[in-house]
Amino acid sequence: MESHKTKYSNSVEEDYDINQDQAAVTRRIQRLSLHLNPISEPPVSSDRLQLLTCAGRAKINVSDEQLAKYLRGKHRDIQERVYEYFNAKPDLQTPLEISKDEHRELCMRQLVGLVREAGIRPFKYVVEDPVKYFAVVEAVGSVDMSLGIKLGVQYSLWGGSVLNLGTKKHKDKYFEGIDNMDYPGCFAMTELHHGSNVQGLQTIATFDPLRDEFIIDTPNDGAIKWWIGNAAVHGKFATVFAKLMLPTHDTKGVSDMGVHAFIVPIRDMKTHEVLPGIEIHDCGHKVGLNGVDNGALKFRSVRIPRDNLLNRFGDVSRDGKYTSSLPSINKRFAATLGELVGGRVGLAYSSVGVLKIAVTIAVRYSLLRQQFGPPKQPEISILDYQSQQHKLMPMLASTYAFHFATSYLVEKYAEMKKSRDEELVSDVHTLSAGLKAYVTSYTAKSLSTCREACGGHGYAAVNRFGSLRNDHDIFQTFEGDNTVLLQQVAVYLLKQYKEKFQGGTLTVTWNYLRESMNTYLSQPNPVTSRWEGEDHLRNPNFQLDAFRYRTSRLLQSVAFRLRKHSKTLGGFGAWNRCLNHLLTLAESHIESVILAKFIEAVRSCPDASSRAALKLVCDLYALDRIWNDIGTYRNVDYVAPNKAKAIHKLTEYLSFQVKNIAKELVDGFELPDHVTRAPIGMQAAEEAYSQYAQCAGF
Repeated sequence: MESHKTKYSNSVEEDYDINQDQAAVTRRIQRLSLHLNPISEPPVSSDRLQLLTCAGRAKINVSDEQLAKYLRGKHRDIQERVYEYFNAKPDLQTPLEISKDEHRELCMRQLVGLVREAGIRPFKYVVEDPVKYFAVVEAVGSVDMSLGIKLGVQYSLWGGSVLNLGTKKHKDKYFEGIDNMDYPGCFAMTELHHGSNVQGLQTIATFDPLRDEFIIDTPNDGAIKWWIGNAAVHGKFATVFAKLMLPTHDTKGVSDMGVHAFIVPIRDMKTHEVLPGIEIHDCGHKVGLNGVDNGALKFRSVRIPRDNLLNRFGDVSRDGKYTSSLPSINKRFAATLGELVGGRVGLAYSSVGVLKIAVTIAVRYSLLRQQFGPPKQPEISILDYQSQQHKLMPMLASTYAFHFATSYLVEKYAEMKKSRDEELVSDVHTLSAGLKAYVTSYTAKSLSTCREACGGHGYAAVNRFGSLRNDHDIFQTFEGDNTVLLQQVAVYLLKQYKEKFQGGTLTVTWNYLRESMNTYLSQPNPVTSRWEGEDHLRNPNFQLDAFRYRTSRLLQSVAFRLRKHSKTLGGFGAWNRCLNHLLTLAESHIESVILAKFIEAVRSCPDASSRAALKLVCDLYALDRIWNDIGTYRNVDYVAPNKAKAIHKLTEYLSFQVKNIAKELVDGFELPDHVTRAPIGMQAAEEAYSQYAQCAGF
C-alpha cells in the first residue's frame, strides 16, 4: 500500500460531477486499454492527483458551527424552540425514575403543553411542510422517546389516516380537534393474531342499510386490536381497520370488499367514559416507551354513521352500493397502505436522532476517560485505543450517512405528497421500508455497543443507554417488522430486474440498475481488482461501483435461484428457500442508496473544512462496509488479496483520522446537555465527573 505522505485536497467533491453516461464510457475504455496494456496502477493526471491525494496528516480544522448549520438545515430554529420550551419547564422534564401511570400522564401534559403553550402545531406541518414536521418529531423524541411516539400516534397515524384516507367532510369535521388536542385518537390496525399481514385482519364492519350505519364487531379473541397507542387512557377516537362487508341477496348473504378504515368514537367527549359496546384493556408495563398508553380494543356491535367510513378509495351509498376508483381489493389495499408511509418515514428519521444521542455520549466519554498508557507516562484517553476507535468511529460515520439518507427520504416524501406522482409514491414506499428496517436494526445494535464502550458507567441509568436501548427496541417491529419490510424491498428489486430486461423504465432510487447493470454483472477486471493505492480506494466511483456490483450480483443470482426452486417448491416455497439471500440483497441495495446520498452530501457542502471532514467520514463509512463483507468480494475475485489487505489497513487508518475530529463531529449534531441528559456525555468535559458524582449524592 502506498505511503501516507500526500495531503488531501478539499476540492475532491468536484470529481463527483462526472455525468453517469460519460463515466460508463470512460470506464469501458479504461478497462479495454488495461487489458491491452496492463499496468500496476490506474493512469492519473496531475489534476486528479491533486483531487485524490490522501487526507491531511495534520488534524482537519472543523467548524462545528458550520457543520451543524449544514446538517440541520432550514428547520434548525423549530428544533431549538422545542428544546428551549422543555428546558424552561422543569415540571415537564421526564425524571430518571417514574412509574408507568405517572409517565403516561406526564407524556400527555408534555404534548398538550407543546401544542397549546409553545404554539408548535405539528398537524399543520403535516399538511403544509412535512420536512418541518419530521424535524419536530426528531427534536421531541430527543426530549423523551415516549413523547415522540405519542406525538406520532396523534398526528401521523390517527391524524394522518383522517387526512390521507378520508375526504373533505372528514377533514372539515376533525382537523381542528386533532390539531389542538381536543380529539386525542388511536390507530387501531394491529390485532392479536395479525400484525404485518394487514389483509388478514379479522375485525369486520357490516353495513346496515336500514339504519344507514356500519356495525363494528370483533368476531373472536384473535381479532382484538392490540398494542394500540393512546387507547388505554387518553384516546377518544380510533381509526379502526376492518373488512367492509355489504349485504347481498345471494346465498352468501354478505360480500367482502376488503380492508377499509373507519372512525370509531371510543370514549365520551365530556365524561371520558368508555362508550357502550367497546371494551378497553391496558396492555400493561412494557420493555420501554411506558409513557405511551398502549391498550387492547374489542368491539361488540358498535354502530357508527355511514359517514365515518374513510372513503377516499372506496365508498358506500345510502342504498348500499359500493363504488371505487380502483378496480380491485388488492389495488385499494395497496393505495390505502401507500398513504400511511409517513409513520415509517418518521421512525427511520427518529432512529437516527436516537443514534446521534448515543454516539455523542459514548464519544464524549471516550475522549474524557483516561486509562493505562506507556510506562511512567500519563494515562491516555480510551478513544486513543484502536479497539475503541473500531467500535465507535464507523458508528459515527454511519450516523452521518444515515442522517443524509433519511433527510433525502423526508424530502422525497414531501415531494410525493405534493405531486402524487405514481412512480415517486412507489419509490418512497419501498425506500422508506428499506431505510426504516436497515437504520433501526443498526441503531438497536449500536446502543448496546455504546453501553459496552462506556464500561461500568454506561450501565448507570443516569447515563441513559438503558432507557435509550429499551425505548428504541420496538422501532424494529412497529410500522412494519424489519424482516417483512426488507422482503418488500427485495420484491421491488426483482420487479425492477424483470422490467429491465423487458424494456421497462426504472424509478429514481434504482436507476443505477438501468444505467450500469450490464457493467456490474460483467467479469471483474483482473487488473483493477489488484489496485490498492489510496487515491483509488478513496475514489467515490470505486466505492459506489463496489456497492452496486455486490447488489447486482446478488439480484442476478437470487433471480436465478428463485426460478430454479419454483419448479419443484412452488412460488412460496422458493421464496422461503431463498429468504436469507433476499434479505441480504435488500440490505445491500439500501447500503448503496445510503452511500450515494452521502457522496452527494459531501459534494454539496458549501464550507470547505466541513466538506473535508465529511469526505473523511464518508470514506470510512464506505470502506468499513466493504471490509465487513470482504468475503463476498473475494469469492467473485472483485478484490484481490493484496487489495483486501489495503482496504483493511486504510479503514483502520481512517478510523484514527476520524477520531482526531470526533469531538467536532458530535458537536455538529448540536445536542445541548439538557437534551442528551447524561453526565458522562457533557459538552464541558471538566464538569462531567462532578455532575456524575452529584447524581450519587456527593
